Amino acid sequence: MSDYMPSLYSFAKGTFASAVGFSTLSLGLLYYGQNYLIYPSAFPPGSRTDVPVPTQYGLPYEDVALDTEDHVKVHAFSLIQRVDLPDEASVAPSTVGMSDEEFAATRPTVIMFHGNGGNAGHRIPLAKVLYMRIRCNVLMLSYRGYGHSEGSPSEKGIRMDSQAALDYVTSHPVMGKTPIIIYGQSIGGAVSIDLASRNPTKIRALILENTFLSLPRLIPTAMPWLAPVSFLCHQKWDSASKIPLLPSTMPVLMLSGARDEIVPKEHMQELETLLRPKDAAEGEKRAGSFIEFGRGAHNDTCIQPGYWNAVTEFIKSLTS
Repeated sequence: MSDYMPSLYSFAKGTFASAVGFSTLSLGLLYYGQNYLIYPSAFPPGSRTDVPVPTQYGLPYEDVALDTEDHVKVHAFSLIQRVDLPDEASVAPSTVGMSDEEFAATRPTVIMFHGNGGNAGHRIPLAKVLYMRIRCNVLMLSYRGYGHSEGSPSEKGIRMDSQAALDYVTSHPVMGKTPIIIYGQSIGGAVSIDLASRNPTKIRALILENTFLSLPRLIPTAMPWLAPVSFLCHQKWDSASKIPLLPSTMPVLMLSGARDEIVPKEHMQELETLLRPKDAAEGEKRAGSFIEFGRGAHNDTCIQPGYWNAVTEFIKSLTS
């Protein structure tokens, strides 16, 4: 794990835009301007033009342009597994006589949905752990209006972007043969829950980090002085109503930072209760777990001790 920590620390240090985006709501929740506040795709400065690529981190990839339902071109990085990787990679499972494509088809595929600031390129250190250590195929999406993707971000548009990403994976000659895991951080967790609720038979499992019940419900808990105008928030991302729709056969790993300064930890705790009600029948109990990291804040939960061990063991449990 030590091989990956420097880049992960850099990731955590640099991804401050989520805090900027949500905190900016305190300056005024304006009905027509809130998309610019909720989706600060230009922060950090240069995020719309300067997009790191996987080769900068020693990862092979393909830049994929996806055509959404409303004909917006969004970009994604596709990282397909290979039998032989650099020495820092973990040892691959038995690959005797396998081609790269045959091996990749035996590994799970993770679709990554990022938080509300920056672009997919800023999350490559996370993808590197998934690719090199856990040996997953990875698809990294930049939502519309983020990075080099066309358009302007909105809940309706990002829902179409996520569907285009899933459709690309399921129709891919290699990744389409693999179990599909969705990994979402912050608002990416809401994107993940929404997508899974609409495609329950196509998604094997979810990994959710520091996400919220809904944006309107986040305002009163995070910024009580704005509670009277929370009804103006038309970007709902209502995960509380959608997470109970997930089939009980879909395992979910929930990763929560107890010191999250943007999304109060109670949001993750209530989502866990909705996901795994205590009165569920024995045969309906969902696989997965809820892990709280005592020192985890909104942007550095992913570098807390035990985080990647939990992700690794969860993914292994899906493929064993």
